[in-house]
Amino acid sequence: MTNHSYNYNQSAAPQASERENDLPQADHFPAISGGLAKRIIPCLDVKDGRTVKGVNFVDLRDAGDPVELAWQYSQQGADELVFLDITATHERRKTMVELVKAVARQVNIPFTIGGGINEIADADILLNAGADKISINSAAVRSPELVNELANAFGKQFVVVAVDTKNINGKNLVHLNGGRIPTDIETKKWIKEVEERGAGEILLTSMDHDGTKGGFDNTLLKKINDSISIPLIASGGAGSEQHFIDVFKLTNVDAALAASVFHYGEILIPDLKAKLKKENIEVRF
Repeated sequence: MTNHSYNYNQSAAPQASERENDLPQADHFPAISGGLAKRIIPCLDVKDGRTVKGVNFVDLRDAGDPVELAWQYSQQGADELVFLDITATHERRKTMVELVKAVARQVNIPFTIGGGINEIADADILLNAGADKISINSAAVRSPELVNELANAFGKQFVVVAVDTKNINGKNLVHLNGGRIPTDIETKKWIKEVEERGAGEILLTSMDHDGTKGGFDNTLLKKINDSISIPLIASGGAGSEQHFIDVFKLTNVDAALAASVFHYGEILIPDLKAKLKKENIEVRF
């Protein structure tokens, strides 16, 4: 599976309803299942049709074809995928729908899509393009009522609010547009607000840890996880199998997301899950 050109026939793309019978059901939607198994989630950060990865949200380098990577992770036993068009909001354009359709055709696991979602119509297009859940970030900060609207329109289990946070002078503050724009909004306060507005899940990325491979920000993650009742996905800092063990044992987050360690084959998902099981951390095989 190489040399993909993203000029796909729209009529050939599977709609969300067509993929429904192939997908794991409630246990993969933690907001409504209450399942105990921890989830391993590869993230596909996409720019200009290619998967990219950087350090602290900068110095991006190519990490491969997103369609091929999506297929590989689905085969390896990933529990979910997250596809983020990381420059859609900054460049004021919509997510690459045709690429989304191409990726969705290759996987049979839940698939979250984010980037450039500013209104109900955007989410509807993405769900029909093959997404199982949608993720919003900067748009939620600029228009908090969007969280309510999406939850009311599609159900909270389909709404993931992503939060990029960085420690500034001892405070964890929300950042927008792929980390480019700082705000004075405190991360914990913001996450509590979106939970109340109807978010079904939080994807929390530590910009300080992102791409460093030094481990997740377990102190922050535990603080946030202890304060909310919806699932929390840890992101930023994975560099070894031990880091996954630590984040699950120390913070009890519901899922851990990583990118480069999976993209470059530094950690293999089957091996990681076997190691987690040995540590008495429940995972799906």
